Amino acid sequence: MDLFCLLAPVLLPVLAGLLILCFGKKSDLKTLCGISVDVLLLCFIFVVANALRLNRETEYVLFSFTEGLAVVLKLDTVGKLFSCLMAFIWILVALFSGEYMKEEKAWHRYFGFFIMTLGVLIGLDYAGNLLTYYVFFEFMTLLSFPLVLHEMTHESIMAALKYLFYSLAGAFLVLFGLFYFSTHGVDTSFIAGGTVNDAAMTGGMLAAVFVTVLGFSVKAGMFPLHAWLPTAHPVAPAPASAVLSAVITKGGVLGILRVLYFVCRPEALAGTWVQTALLTLSLMTVFMGSMLAFREKLLKKRLAYSTVSQVSYVLLGLFCLSTGDSFTGAMLQVVCHALVKSALFLCAGAIIYKTGKKYVSELDGIGKQMPVTMFFFTLASLSLVGIPPTGGFIAKWYLAVGALNCDIPVFSVLGPAVLLISALLTAGYLFPIAIQGFLPEVAEKMKGADLEKSKADGSDTAVASGARTESGETVYEKNEANWMMLLPIGLMSVLALVVGLFPGIVTNLVSQIF
Repeated sequence: MDLFCLLAPVLLPVLAGLLILCFGKKSDLKTLCGISVDVLLLCFIFVVANALRLNRETEYVLFSFTEGLAVVLKLDTVGKLFSCLMAFIWILVALFSGEYMKEEKAWHRYFGFFIMTLGVLIGLDYAGNLLTYYVFFEFMTLLSFPLVLHEMTHESIMAALKYLFYSLAGAFLVLFGLFYFSTHGVDTSFIAGGTVNDAAMTGGMLAAVFVTVLGFSVKAGMFPLHAWLPTAHPVAPAPASAVLSAVITKGGVLGILRVLYFVCRPEALAGTWVQTALLTLSLMTVFMGSMLAFREKLLKKRLAYSTVSQVSYVLLGLFCLSTGDSFTGAMLQVVCHALVKSALFLCAGAIIYKTGKKYVSELDGIGKQMPVTMFFFTLASLSLVGIPPTGGFIAKWYLAVGALNCDIPVFSVLGPAVLLISALLTAGYLFPIAIQGFLPEVAEKMKGADLEKSKADGSDTAVASGARTESGETVYEKNEANWMMLLPIGLMSVLALVVGLFPGIVTNLVSQIF
């Protein structure tokens, strides 16, 4: 019975997706969306039931190739947290897709691969060792690849190929680490606290750990292997961008977490060159992603660069190699970023769907045209910046405190400093969108002052998009998204606030991991 409950949320979406691909070509959008939401809801029920019912760490060997090499499913506390989060977000994004995809084609292909991707993500969460994780990690890339490719334009094809090549390169690095661990007698089963101790941390072992983490960091978007993110997100449909940014990047995060905390003992890596290198890369990514987002004019690409920065907040917490505040902050950031970034990408999708506007400079008065959408955009932005009492503030507080206690003194200063600078930059690239959306007259005055400079640079300065009355006042026509779009956006934005008001929902679960 336990094995069936573990397999059901993995196989159910995969089988349903295959049926949609084979027989859903002539089905209408409403039917495909309804089937997808029903399947995902059933999958979510199984995931939640598993999390509540299976209190012990249940483990099953599905296939055994040789001694030490087996495909194993195992449900632990980390798997419960990630699986519930992923399944919940997937349902809401599927509901949003039922409206957004009206302007797209090949609905059966989109929904087929969309729900199959969740199946392999649940497989990632339930993986019991590194080999099992690697198998599902590869399937995650192959099944999410068509989501980037969906529009079949030259730009989307090139972006999808870039996503595929980067992902495969990362998987090859992980495979190298898996080979090294296996040939040197390392138990790659996921055991809380890890098994590789100080004595085993030779030069070769340290290199293998670093390469494996670097391989998983491709999916998490860490420098220098981050370039696929800002290329793939703008060309994919907005719902696909939401799950790519908010959920699929967490597949890389979870892989890093498993290697550093469930295969290796974090204490054995603390103070080594591996920790120094990883902390350096994560801080570089946090700062670089924020700077690039601040300069970007295309809305979805700005959010993609933001993901590069914000996911590395999680990596910074994990690379502190402590099970205290930094780890708690990383897990809170996983939850908050997944909710907030999904909401922001869906807001961008709603704006594009209703108005066709894709650039930040075109959004003057958008808050008067789509007030509910922009209210939730602003609420989600507050959490991403880290304004109290949102979940983003609590997560960043824990991360800053954890970084202050880092074993390497220089990072105890650099960590909090970079987090603060990044928060200011995040406010700089999100809050102006809300200001010009709700206060277009302020934006017009600012743009009027910069008009000559814009002309000198050869760029265009957009004016408020509304009808002017005889008195010169601009009137904006309401063009709000419908409930299928607003419900997912609103739920995720509000939940990010709820996590901030009641952080114990997450922290109590995190305290049970080790």
